[in-house]
Amino acid sequence: MSNDTKDDDSPENPPTESPNAESEEDPQTESQTDDAEENASDPEQQDEDVPWPPLEEESLEDAGADDPFDDHERANDEIGETVEDLGSTVEVDPGVQVDEEIAEDDLLGGLLIDSTSDIEVPDRLVDQVIGQDEARDIIIKAAQQRRHVMMIGSPGTGKSMLAKAMSQLLPKEDLQDVLVYHNPDDGNEPKVRTVPAGKGEQIIDAHKEEARKRNQMRSILMWIIIAIIIVYALITVNILLGILAAGIVWLIFRYTSRGSDAMVPNMIVNNGDQRTAPFEDSTGAHAGALLGDVRHDPFQSGGMETPSHDRVEPGSIHKANKGVLFVDEINTLDVRTQQKLMTAIQEGEFAITGQSERSSGAMVQTEPVPCDFIMIAAGNLDAMENMHPALRSRIKGYGYEVYMEDTIEDSPEMRRKYARFIAQEVERDGRLPHFDHDAVEEVILEAKRRAGRKEHLTLHFRNLGGLVRVAGDIARAEDADYTTREHVLKAKSRSRSIEQQLADDYIQRRKDYELQVSEGGVEGRVNGLAVMGEDSGIMLPVMAEITPGSGRVIATGQLKEMAQESVQNVSAIIKKFSDEDISTTVPGWDEGRYEGNDYPESSLAGKDVHIQFVQAGQGGVDGDSASITVATAVISALENIPVDQTVAMTGSLSVRGDVLPVGGVTHKIEAAAKAGCKTVIIPKANEQDVMIEDEYKEMVEIIPCSNISEVLEVALIGEPEKDSLLDRLKSITGSAFEGQVNPSGSAGAGGSNPSFQ
Repeated sequence: MSNDTKDDDSPENPPTESPNAESEEDPQTESQTDDAEENASDPEQQDEDVPWPPLEEESLEDAGADDPFDDHERANDEIGETVEDLGSTVEVDPGVQVDEEIAEDDLLGGLLIDSTSDIEVPDRLVDQVIGQDEARDIIIKAAQQRRHVMMIGSPGTGKSMLAKAMSQLLPKEDLQDVLVYHNPDDGNEPKVRTVPAGKGEQIIDAHKEEARKRNQMRSILMWIIIAIIIVYALITVNILLGILAAGIVWLIFRYTSRGSDAMVPNMIVNNGDQRTAPFEDSTGAHAGALLGDVRHDPFQSGGMETPSHDRVEPGSIHKANKGVLFVDEINTLDVRTQQKLMTAIQEGEFAITGQSERSSGAMVQTEPVPCDFIMIAAGNLDAMENMHPALRSRIKGYGYEVYMEDTIEDSPEMRRKYARFIAQEVERDGRLPHFDHDAVEEVILEAKRRAGRKEHLTLHFRNLGGLVRVAGDIARAEDADYTTREHVLKAKSRSRSIEQQLADDYIQRRKDYELQVSEGGVEGRVNGLAVMGEDSGIMLPVMAEITPGSGRVIATGQLKEMAQESVQNVSAIIKKFSDEDISTTVPGWDEGRYEGNDYPESSLAGKDVHIQFVQAGQGGVDGDSASITVATAVISALENIPVDQTVAMTGSLSVRGDVLPVGGVTHKIEAAAKAGCKTVIIPKANEQDVMIEDEYKEMVEIIPCSNISEVLEVALIGEPEKDSLLDRLKSITGSAFEGQVNPSGSAGAGGSNPSFQ
């Protein structure tokens, strides 16, 4: 590259302002633009064949700009001063107070408001983040130090909101416009130049004005020549020859005029109107949208082709320069795309080329385009499995990894923040009536219920925000001044998930065909409880039958791995109480799972135990919360003692007979109530997790149990036989069942198939 230089703003020489120059218009802008137009309009200067000049940084003092590093430090200082206050309090209008005496027991945390219109919503997104304190603090630190972040967690927990919040925290003083110029030496390698944000449009306008003047001059010259030819043809009486010559001249000028148009640069990144650092959401983007592309040109010769620099399209990584690139579900990106993204992160610049090998754009490759962005990668827990190890290493080595919580501990302060969340949703939507005091209480109760854990609130704000919007829509349809508790209750019914609608349909159909038994006593039949999705309960009966055989336990119903293992645990319980050895056979069971450990020969005196999960569906059964259901059904069948069909149950079971906690107990209890059951057995450890609706509280009795003997005492009927069985069970198992059990933890939410959690 030659060291010869010309005027900085000439059309052949792109501007050489430093990328760090002040982006705001300075006093020299107008004069520089005029100089550019004057230089660009000089035909002699345009036609000179001058090699491309190198970049030369202008002195910041000469450019009349402040030091951008000082601005960056001032922005960082401003962020640092507010870290302790971000999202820490709920601001309300003057006159609204918090009653600390009732805060502990009040659903609004002592917040004395008439409606959410009394609550002031923070302006900055980072102040609106609720519950994810660790993630919020990491985002603030990452913005200060320009670090990458990977956020892993369930959908709807605030990952995209935190990413947008970071873009508001970054300084905007050093934003840039990116221009692509025609390369006179090699048309397939366009030149790239960066200028301070806002100056790109001025430069393009100057080049367009120069091209307009040049074309005007050519047009005048063309018509003069054509006029001379036609006059000469008339004088010499060669009209046909004159018309032909005029046409040739017109074609020549038409063809050559395209060369001047090619000198107008293509601005691929325009930050002139940007008020904050760029934020680009590239979730699900294909390679061209993410990395940039060059459009295919069907007319590649004959003077009809489009200049290569005009076909360059920027990618999200280039648009996010000096800003934030957000990629959710990072594992869905193609492996090769992840590799190129890794290169862009490391180098801070990435050349644009055609992504399709069959396109003429594949022959074009620009100079490296700046892409100095902060990357925020997000995904569910499975995202780390298919993510390129080197890409994750880049993020982890130059940034942070954070797990997004699903729930947060209940406290008066958090309840006040949830009231603010409702106000935020109403203000963000702009069409919903504000929520009155009782409506806010009902939404907070639903947040407790959806948490599925005692003394916790859910952090799945996207789903909770859906409830707020549906309730507001109902109130707006009724032309109500405020959204009330009745509107929220209607919204809870209308905003049911697909799984909940399916579960309700299953329950009704089973009632219609008498597949559910909710009264009397039946030997070997127990009403089990399961969940579909995350918030839908369903009752799935389990049946057991003793038949002549070779001493096997055969379970059907498309059991998955955890359900298979729960059946194996039940076999241990049966052996313990009956002193008989049982082998296990389950369709699809991996017999080679336990190497060198053959299942023992049966001593069940020529009998098989058949276990059926009734109408489990094509998805099968997963989870281990059917353990006490299976154990009760098998023991009932072995001892010929009927099971009370008004009882439903859920709970995991240890090999010692302890009833362990499970997930989704609230939804399971409600499903049992809908099915007509009067009693529901749950693990003792889940007693505080129950948050059922008021309409179901009078319909069912909830009995917590800590061991299998307590379960059998409630579920079995027939006093003499039951008492004899329980006495024998306690005498054999001893303190294992009689001791106090203190299990901890609970299972997570299941998938879309019926899941015994």
